[in-house]
Amino acid sequence: MNATTHSDSPRISDAEFQARLERTAKLTAEAGLDILLVHSNEADFANVRYLSDYWPLFESAGVLVAPDGNAKLLIGPESETFARSRTKIADVRKLVEYRESAEPDYPTIKVDHFRELILEMIGREPKRIGLAGWAIFPLPVFNSLREAFPQAELVKADGVMFQQRAIKSPGEIACLKEAFRIARAATDEVLRRMRPGMTELEIAGISQGVIYAEGAEFEGLPQYVLSGPCSSHAIGRAGYRKIQKGDIVQLNLSARVHGYSASVGVPASLGKPTDAARKLLEFGLKAHAFTRTLLQPGTPAREVAIRYDEFVKKEGFGEYQLYGPCHGIGMIEVERPWIETTSSYNLEPGMTFQIDTYFYSPAGSAFEKENGAAFGLRWENGCLITGGGNELLAPENSALVTVEA
Repeated sequence: MNATTHSDSPRISDAEFQARLERTAKLTAEAGLDILLVHSNEADFANVRYLSDYWPLFESAGVLVAPDGNAKLLIGPESETFARSRTKIADVRKLVEYRESAEPDYPTIKVDHFRELILEMIGREPKRIGLAGWAIFPLPVFNSLREAFPQAELVKADGVMFQQRAIKSPGEIACLKEAFRIARAATDEVLRRMRPGMTELEIAGISQGVIYAEGAEFEGLPQYVLSGPCSSHAIGRAGYRKIQKGDIVQLNLSARVHGYSASVGVPASLGKPTDAARKLLEFGLKAHAFTRTLLQPGTPAREVAIRYDEFVKKEGFGEYQLYGPCHGIGMIEVERPWIETTSSYNLEPGMTFQIDTYFYSPAGSAFEKENGAAFGLRWENGCLITGGGNELLAPENSALVTVEA
Protein backbone atom coordinates (compact mmCIF):
# COMPACT_ATOMS: atom_id res chain seq x y z
CA MET A 1 0.00 0.00 0.00
CA ASN A 2 1.07 3.56 -0.65
CA ALA A 3 -0.87 5.65 1.84
CA THR A 4 -0.46 9.33 2.44
CA THR A 5 -0.36 10.28 6.10
CA HIS A 6 -3.77 11.22 7.42
CA SER A 7 -2.66 14.83 7.96
CA ASP A 8 -1.69 15.05 4.27
CA SER A 9 -5.07 13.91 2.96
CA PRO A 10 -6.87 16.47 0.77
CA ARG A 11 -9.21 18.83 2.60
CA ILE A 12 -11.77 21.44 1.65
CA SER A 13 -10.38 24.79 2.76
CA ASP A 14 -12.08 27.23 5.12
CA ALA A 15 -12.11 29.76 2.29
CA GLU A 16 -14.05 27.35 0.08
CA PHE A 17 -16.65 26.78 2.80
CA GLN A 18 -17.07 30.55 3.13
CA ALA A 19 -17.44 30.91 -0.65
CA ARG A 20 -20.15 28.24 -0.61
CA LEU A 21 -22.14 30.14 2.00
CA GLU A 22 -21.82 33.40 0.04
CA ARG A 23 -22.90 31.68 -3.18
CA THR A 24 -25.84 30.02 -1.42
CA ALA A 25 -27.01 33.38 -0.04
CA LYS A 26 -26.84 34.91 -3.53
CA LEU A 27 -28.79 32.02 -5.08
CA THR A 28 -31.36 32.23 -2.27
CA ALA A 29 -31.97 35.87 -3.12
CA GLU A 30 -32.13 35.14 -6.86
CA ALA A 31 -34.74 32.44 -6.21
CA GLY A 32 -36.97 35.01 -4.51
CA LEU A 33 -36.71 33.31 -1.13
CA ASP A 34 -36.76 35.17 2.15
CA ILE A 35 -34.67 32.44 3.78
CA LEU A 36 -33.38 28.95 2.95
CA LEU A 37 -33.46 25.96 5.30
CA VAL A 38 -31.12 23.14 4.29
CA HIS A 39 -31.71 19.72 5.86
CA SER A 40 -29.53 16.63 6.29
CA ASN A 41 -29.37 13.49 8.39
CA GLU A 42 -26.65 10.97 9.17
CA ALA A 43 -27.25 8.93 6.00
CA ASP A 44 -27.73 11.82 3.56
CA PHE A 45 -25.49 14.43 5.14
CA ALA A 46 -24.33 16.17 1.99
CA ASN A 47 -26.14 19.53 1.91
CA VAL A 48 -25.45 20.47 5.53
CA ARG A 49 -21.86 19.27 5.36
CA TYR A 50 -21.32 21.10 2.07
CA LEU A 51 -22.06 24.38 3.86
CA SER A 52 -20.73 23.69 7.36
CA ASP A 53 -18.51 20.55 7.39
CA TYR A 54 -20.81 19.18 10.10
CA TRP A 55 -21.97 15.56 9.74
CA PRO A 56 -24.64 14.66 12.30
CA LEU A 57 -25.09 11.30 13.93
CA PHE A 58 -28.15 10.02 15.81
CA GLU A 59 -29.64 13.49 15.39
CA SER A 60 -30.32 15.41 12.18
CA ALA A 61 -29.14 18.92 11.31
CA GLY A 62 -30.00 22.01 9.30
CA VAL A 63 -28.50 25.26 8.05
CA LEU A 64 -30.47 28.50 7.80
CA VAL A 65 -29.12 30.88 5.15
CA ALA A 66 -30.46 34.42 4.66
CA PRO A 67 -30.03 36.40 1.43
CA ASP A 68 -27.60 38.77 3.20
CA GLY A 69 -25.25 35.85 4.00
CA ASN A 70 -26.20 35.36 7.64
CA ALA A 71 -26.11 31.63 8.45
CA LYS A 72 -26.83 29.42 11.44
CA LEU A 73 -26.14 25.72 12.00
CA LEU A 74 -29.13 23.96 13.59
CA ILE A 75 -28.49 20.83 15.65
CA GLY A 76 -30.18 18.58 18.18
CA PRO A 77 -29.91 19.08 21.94
CA GLU A 78 -27.01 16.65 22.54
CA SER A 79 -24.52 17.61 19.85
CA GLU A 80 -23.32 21.07 20.80
CA THR A 81 -19.73 20.28 21.78
CA PHE A 82 -19.29 17.93 18.81
CA ALA A 83 -20.84 20.36 16.35
CA ARG A 84 -18.74 23.31 17.54
CA SER A 85 -15.59 21.22 17.15
CA ARG A 86 -16.36 20.55 13.46
CA THR A 87 -18.48 23.31 11.99
CA LYS A 88 -17.30 26.19 9.81
CA ILE A 89 -20.44 28.18 10.79
CA ALA A 90 -19.85 30.03 14.05
CA ASP A 91 -23.50 30.47 15.08
CA VAL A 92 -24.76 27.10 16.34
CA ARG A 93 -28.30 26.71 17.73
CA LYS A 94 -30.05 23.75 19.38
CA LEU A 95 -33.63 22.89 18.37
CA VAL A 96 -35.68 19.99 19.67
CA GLU A 97 -36.91 19.27 16.13
CA TYR A 98 -33.44 17.88 15.32
CA ARG A 99 -33.35 15.43 18.25
CA GLU A 100 -32.81 11.73 17.76
CA SER A 101 -35.74 9.53 16.72
CA ALA A 102 -36.39 8.22 20.26
CA GLU A 103 -37.79 11.74 20.90
CA PRO A 104 -36.51 12.50 24.42
CA ASP A 105 -38.04 15.62 26.01
CA TYR A 106 -34.76 17.13 27.32
CA PRO A 107 -36.58 19.19 29.99
CA THR A 108 -33.32 20.65 31.37
CA ILE A 109 -31.76 21.77 28.04
CA LYS A 110 -32.51 25.26 26.73
CA VAL A 111 -33.37 25.22 23.03
CA ASP A 112 -34.21 27.77 20.36
CA HIS A 113 -37.30 27.98 18.16
CA PHE A 114 -37.79 28.67 14.46
CA ARG A 115 -39.89 31.79 14.87
CA GLU A 116 -37.36 33.64 17.00
CA LEU A 117 -34.39 32.49 14.91
CA ILE A 118 -35.82 33.52 11.54
CA LEU A 119 -37.12 36.86 12.78
CA GLU A 120 -33.67 37.50 14.27
CA MET A 121 -32.06 36.77 10.89
CA ILE A 122 -34.30 38.69 8.49
CA GLY A 123 -36.20 41.09 10.77
CA ARG A 124 -39.68 40.39 9.38
CA GLU A 125 -42.25 37.71 8.65
CA PRO A 126 -41.03 35.55 5.74
CA LYS A 127 -43.31 35.05 2.74
CA ARG A 128 -41.32 32.29 1.02
CA ILE A 129 -39.16 29.78 2.90
CA GLY A 130 -37.03 27.52 0.70
CA LEU A 131 -36.48 23.92 1.75
CA ALA A 132 -33.42 22.04 0.45
CA GLY A 133 -33.28 18.30 1.11
CA TRP A 134 -36.93 17.88 0.15
CA ALA A 135 -36.88 14.08 -0.25
CA ILE A 136 -35.66 13.56 3.32
CA PHE A 137 -37.29 16.57 4.98
CA PRO A 138 -38.87 15.38 8.28
CA LEU A 139 -42.38 16.16 9.46
CA PRO A 140 -41.28 17.56 12.86
CA VAL A 141 -39.24 20.29 11.16
CA PHE A 142 -41.84 20.94 8.46
CA ASN A 143 -44.69 21.18 10.95
CA SER A 144 -42.74 23.51 13.25
CA LEU A 145 -42.06 25.87 10.35
CA ARG A 146 -45.73 25.79 9.38
CA GLU A 147 -46.76 26.54 12.97
CA ALA A 148 -44.19 29.35 13.32
CA PHE A 149 -45.15 31.04 10.05
CA PRO A 150 -48.62 29.83 8.97
CA GLN A 151 -48.87 32.41 6.16
CA ALA A 152 -45.51 31.60 4.61
CA GLU A 153 -45.14 29.47 1.48
CA LEU A 154 -42.81 26.48 1.98
CA VAL A 155 -41.02 25.99 -1.33
CA LYS A 156 -38.96 23.09 -2.65
CA ALA A 157 -35.53 24.67 -3.20
CA ASP A 158 -33.18 21.75 -3.86
CA GLY A 159 -31.91 23.50 -6.97
CA VAL A 160 -30.09 26.10 -4.87
CA MET A 161 -27.80 23.34 -3.61
CA PHE A 162 -27.66 20.96 -6.55
CA GLN A 163 -26.63 23.55 -9.11
CA GLN A 164 -23.58 24.27 -6.94
CA ARG A 165 -22.70 20.68 -6.13
CA ALA A 166 -22.90 19.47 -9.76
CA ILE A 167 -19.66 21.23 -10.77
CA LYS A 168 -16.72 20.17 -8.62
CA SER A 169 -13.94 22.51 -7.51
CA PRO A 170 -10.26 21.52 -7.63
CA GLY A 171 -10.45 20.82 -3.89
CA GLU A 172 -13.41 18.52 -4.32
CA ILE A 173 -11.75 16.69 -7.20
CA ALA A 174 -8.63 16.15 -5.08
CA CYS A 175 -10.75 14.60 -2.30
CA LEU A 176 -12.52 12.36 -4.82
CA LYS A 177 -9.27 11.20 -6.41
CA GLU A 178 -7.85 10.28 -3.02
CA ALA A 179 -11.05 8.41 -2.12
CA PHE A 180 -10.85 6.48 -5.40
CA ARG A 181 -7.21 5.62 -4.73
CA ILE A 182 -8.17 4.16 -1.38
CA ALA A 183 -11.19 2.27 -2.78
CA ARG A 184 -8.97 0.74 -5.48
CA ALA A 185 -6.39 -0.28 -2.86
CA ALA A 186 -9.15 -2.00 -0.89
CA THR A 187 -10.35 -3.77 -4.03
CA ASP A 188 -6.86 -5.02 -4.88
CA GLU A 189 -6.34 -6.36 -1.36
CA VAL A 190 -9.70 -8.12 -1.35
CA LEU A 191 -8.98 -9.75 -4.70
CA ARG A 192 -5.60 -10.92 -3.36
CA ARG A 193 -7.04 -12.50 -0.20
CA MET A 194 -10.55 -13.65 -1.17
CA ARG A 195 -11.00 -17.43 -1.18
CA PRO A 196 -13.91 -19.91 -1.13
CA GLY A 197 -15.24 -20.57 2.37
CA MET A 198 -14.94 -16.95 3.51
CA THR A 199 -18.18 -15.15 4.33
CA GLU A 200 -19.18 -12.00 2.50
CA LEU A 201 -18.79 -10.12 5.79
CA GLU A 202 -15.25 -11.40 6.31
CA ILE A 203 -14.34 -10.02 2.90
CA ALA A 204 -16.05 -6.72 3.66
CA GLY A 205 -13.95 -6.59 6.84
CA ILE A 206 -10.75 -6.80 4.79
CA SER A 207 -11.90 -3.78 2.84
CA GLN A 208 -12.73 -1.85 6.00
CA GLY A 209 -9.28 -2.46 7.40
CA VAL A 210 -7.65 -1.14 4.24
CA ILE A 211 -9.68 2.03 3.91
CA TYR A 212 -9.01 3.19 7.48
CA ALA A 213 -5.31 2.29 7.28
CA GLU A 214 -5.07 4.30 4.05
CA GLY A 215 -6.65 7.43 5.55
CA ALA A 216 -10.38 7.28 4.76
CA GLU A 217 -12.76 8.81 7.30
CA PHE A 218 -15.50 6.24 6.56
CA GLU A 219 -16.87 3.98 3.86
CA GLY A 220 -18.67 5.68 0.98
CA LEU A 221 -21.47 3.11 1.10
CA PRO A 222 -21.88 -0.25 2.86
CA GLN A 223 -19.20 -2.44 1.27
CA TYR A 224 -20.85 -4.57 -1.40
CA VAL A 225 -19.66 -8.17 -1.32
CA LEU A 226 -22.58 -9.94 -2.98
CA SER A 227 -21.93 -13.52 -4.04
CA GLY A 228 -23.65 -16.25 -6.05
CA PRO A 229 -27.39 -15.52 -6.39
CA CYS A 230 -26.89 -12.36 -4.29
CA SER A 231 -24.67 -10.92 -7.03
CA SER A 232 -27.90 -10.23 -8.94
CA HIS A 233 -28.87 -7.53 -6.40
CA ALA A 234 -28.70 -3.95 -7.68
CA ILE A 235 -28.65 -2.83 -4.03
CA GLY A 236 -27.61 -5.16 -1.23
CA ARG A 237 -25.61 -5.80 1.91
CA ALA A 238 -22.90 -8.33 2.63
CA GLY A 239 -24.14 -11.22 4.75
CA TYR A 240 -23.08 -14.50 6.30
CA ARG A 241 -23.15 -16.46 3.03
CA LYS A 242 -19.90 -18.32 2.36
CA ILE A 243 -18.56 -17.73 -1.11
CA GLN A 244 -18.13 -20.86 -3.20
CA LYS A 245 -16.19 -22.05 -6.22
CA GLY A 246 -18.05 -20.97 -9.35
CA ASP A 247 -19.62 -17.89 -7.74
CA ILE A 248 -19.66 -14.48 -9.30
CA VAL A 249 -18.87 -12.02 -6.51
CA GLN A 250 -20.07 -8.47 -7.07
CA LEU A 251 -17.56 -6.22 -5.33
CA ASN A 252 -18.32 -2.52 -4.95
CA LEU A 253 -15.88 -1.23 -2.37
CA SER A 254 -15.79 2.33 -1.20
CA ALA A 255 -14.07 5.04 0.82
CA ARG A 256 -14.83 8.61 1.90
CA VAL A 257 -12.31 11.45 2.20
CA HIS A 258 -13.38 14.72 3.87
CA GLY A 259 -16.97 14.11 2.88
CA TYR A 260 -16.34 12.86 -0.68
CA SER A 261 -17.31 9.31 -1.55
CA ALA A 262 -15.84 6.93 -4.12
CA SER A 263 -16.50 3.32 -5.03
CA VAL A 264 -14.91 0.83 -7.39
CA GLY A 265 -17.04 -1.96 -8.83
CA VAL A 266 -15.43 -5.20 -10.03
CA PRO A 267 -17.20 -8.54 -10.57
CA ALA A 268 -14.89 -11.45 -9.77
CA SER A 269 -15.33 -15.08 -10.75
CA LEU A 270 -14.19 -17.71 -8.24
CA GLY A 271 -12.61 -20.08 -10.67
CA LYS A 272 -13.74 -20.46 -14.27
CA PRO A 273 -17.15 -18.85 -14.87
CA THR A 274 -19.97 -20.64 -16.65
CA ASP A 275 -20.48 -19.75 -20.30
CA ALA A 276 -23.54 -17.68 -19.41
CA ALA A 277 -21.67 -15.76 -16.73
CA ARG A 278 -18.67 -15.19 -19.00
CA LYS A 279 -20.87 -13.79 -21.79
CA LEU A 280 -22.59 -11.31 -19.48
CA LEU A 281 -19.33 -10.35 -17.76
CA GLU A 282 -17.66 -9.68 -21.10
CA PHE A 283 -20.58 -7.68 -22.41
CA GLY A 284 -20.74 -5.68 -19.19
CA LEU A 285 -17.11 -4.70 -19.59
CA LYS A 286 -17.73 -3.78 -23.24
CA ALA A 287 -20.72 -1.61 -22.28
CA HIS A 288 -18.66 -0.02 -19.50
CA ALA A 289 -15.94 1.03 -21.97
CA PHE A 290 -18.52 2.21 -24.51
CA THR A 291 -20.16 4.46 -21.94
CA ARG A 292 -16.91 6.30 -21.32
CA THR A 293 -16.66 7.21 -25.02
CA LEU A 294 -20.02 9.00 -24.74
CA LEU A 295 -19.02 11.23 -21.82
CA GLN A 296 -17.86 14.36 -23.62
CA PRO A 297 -18.28 18.03 -22.65
CA GLY A 298 -21.25 19.66 -24.32
CA THR A 299 -23.04 16.37 -24.98
CA PRO A 300 -26.70 16.32 -23.89
CA ALA A 301 -26.99 13.86 -20.99
CA ARG A 302 -30.19 12.54 -22.56
CA GLU A 303 -28.25 11.58 -25.70
CA VAL A 304 -25.75 9.56 -23.64
CA ALA A 305 -28.57 7.53 -22.09
CA ILE A 306 -30.36 7.02 -25.41
CA ARG A 307 -27.21 5.83 -27.18
CA TYR A 308 -26.35 3.51 -24.28
CA ASP A 309 -29.82 1.94 -24.35
CA GLU A 310 -29.61 1.49 -28.12
CA PHE A 311 -26.20 -0.15 -27.80
CA VAL A 312 -27.37 -2.61 -25.14
CA LYS A 313 -30.45 -3.61 -27.11
CA LYS A 314 -28.59 -3.89 -30.42
CA GLU A 315 -26.10 -6.26 -28.79
CA GLY A 316 -28.98 -8.41 -27.55
CA PHE A 317 -28.71 -7.77 -23.81
CA GLY A 318 -31.73 -5.53 -23.24
CA GLU A 319 -33.55 -7.96 -20.95
CA TYR A 320 -30.56 -8.00 -18.57
CA GLN A 321 -30.48 -4.22 -18.10
CA LEU A 322 -32.18 -2.57 -15.12
CA TYR A 323 -30.93 1.02 -15.44
CA GLY A 324 -28.00 2.98 -16.75
CA PRO A 325 -25.60 4.29 -17.60
CA CYS A 326 -24.35 6.86 -15.03
CA HIS A 327 -25.19 8.80 -11.91
CA GLY A 328 -23.50 11.70 -10.17
CA ILE A 329 -20.79 11.08 -7.60
CA GLY A 330 -19.56 13.49 -4.97
CA MET A 331 -20.43 13.72 -1.30
CA ILE A 332 -22.95 10.90 -1.69
CA GLU A 333 -22.31 7.71 -3.65
CA VAL A 334 -25.44 8.35 -5.73
CA GLU A 335 -26.27 12.02 -6.18
CA ARG A 336 -27.64 14.34 -8.81
CA PRO A 337 -27.38 14.62 -11.69
CA TRP A 338 -28.35 11.24 -13.13
CA ILE A 339 -27.85 10.52 -16.81
CA GLU A 340 -31.23 9.29 -18.05
CA THR A 341 -33.34 9.48 -21.19
CA THR A 342 -35.37 12.18 -19.40
CA SER A 343 -32.33 14.35 -18.54
CA SER A 344 -32.45 17.96 -19.75
CA TYR A 345 -28.89 19.24 -19.24
CA ASN A 346 -25.56 19.04 -21.06
CA LEU A 347 -22.35 17.57 -19.67
CA GLU A 348 -19.96 20.25 -18.42
CA PRO A 349 -16.31 20.25 -17.35
CA GLY A 350 -16.07 19.66 -13.61
CA MET A 351 -19.02 17.27 -13.47
CA THR A 352 -18.23 13.87 -11.94
CA PHE A 353 -20.11 10.66 -12.64
CA GLN A 354 -20.02 7.02 -11.74
CA ILE A 355 -20.03 4.85 -14.86
CA ASP A 356 -22.30 2.30 -13.18
CA THR A 357 -22.58 -0.70 -15.51
CA TYR A 358 -24.95 -3.17 -13.87
CA PHE A 359 -26.54 -6.24 -15.47
CA TYR A 360 -28.37 -9.18 -13.94
CA SER A 361 -30.21 -12.37 -14.95
CA PRO A 362 -33.92 -11.94 -14.17
CA ALA A 363 -35.96 -14.94 -13.07
CA GLY A 364 -36.77 -17.11 -16.07
CA SER A 365 -34.19 -15.47 -18.36
CA ALA A 366 -32.03 -17.53 -20.66
CA PHE A 367 -28.85 -16.72 -18.73
CA GLU A 368 -30.42 -17.69 -15.40
CA LYS A 369 -31.46 -21.05 -16.82
CA GLU A 370 -28.11 -21.64 -18.50
CA ASN A 371 -26.16 -20.67 -15.39
CA GLY A 372 -28.37 -22.73 -13.08
CA ALA A 373 -29.04 -19.78 -10.75
CA ALA A 374 -29.46 -16.03 -10.82
CA PHE A 375 -26.33 -13.89 -10.97
CA GLY A 376 -25.33 -10.34 -11.78
CA LEU A 377 -22.41 -7.97 -12.13
CA ARG A 378 -21.36 -4.39 -11.72
CA TRP A 379 -18.41 -2.66 -13.35
CA GLU A 380 -18.09 0.80 -11.80
CA ASN A 381 -15.61 3.65 -11.94
CA GLY A 382 -15.60 7.41 -11.47
CA CYS A 383 -15.26 9.77 -14.41
CA LEU A 384 -14.47 13.50 -14.46
CA ILE A 385 -15.69 15.55 -17.43
CA THR A 386 -12.81 17.73 -18.64
CA GLY A 387 -12.49 20.46 -21.22
CA GLY A 388 -11.08 18.00 -23.72
CA GLY A 389 -13.01 14.82 -22.88
CA ASN A 390 -12.92 12.89 -19.63
CA GLU A 391 -10.63 11.37 -17.03
CA LEU A 392 -11.18 8.17 -15.06
CA LEU A 393 -10.79 8.59 -11.30
CA ALA A 394 -9.46 5.05 -10.74
CA PRO A 395 -7.45 2.73 -13.02
CA GLU A 396 -9.44 1.46 -15.98
CA ASN A 397 -11.25 -1.87 -15.72
CA SER A 398 -9.87 -3.66 -18.79
CA ALA A 399 -10.15 -7.42 -18.26
CA LEU A 400 -12.28 -10.07 -16.58
CA VAL A 401 -11.19 -10.93 -13.04
CA THR A 402 -10.80 -14.54 -11.94
CA VAL A 403 -9.82 -15.47 -8.38
CA GLU A 404 -8.09 -18.72 -7.51
CA ALA A 405 -10.59 -21.29 -6.24
